[in-house]
Amino acid sequence: MWFILALLSAVFAALTSILAKVGIEGVNSNLATAIRTVVVVAMAWGMVFITNTQDGVFDISRKSWLFLILSGLATGASWLCYYRALQIGQASKVVPIDKLSVVITLVLAFIFLHEEFTAKSIVGCVLIGVGTLIMAV
Repeated sequence: MWFILALLSAVFAALTSILAKVGIEGVNSNLATAIRTVVVVAMAWGMVFITNTQDGVFDISRKSWLFLILSGLATGASWLCYYRALQIGQASKVVPIDKLSVVITLVLAFIFLHEEFTAKSIVGCVLIGVGTLIMAV
């Protein structure tokens, strides 16, 4: 199931890029990010209420609150940078560079989460890096 959800995530992320590129034409990128964020917030809270899990908000630990807030700040910074880059650059060049997040995530997971860094993940990182360079130049 995780694989199907991850694949759907990739499809929706791809749609996000294309829809955003068209949608930000003539719109300030920060304003566009704010509009998109309102929609995401409404959708996320809608899912919380549909699944009746809103009471769980009181069970979240301080540590989880801290890291969820930091994650939200990182997401916001990422979206602001992404939308501005998408507005002034070509989607076919911006998106591959944005996907370097895969490589950065693997490295950070190894350093901070002590996840395994295998030969396969090293080869994958190198291929993503080389592919990004080829597409961005």
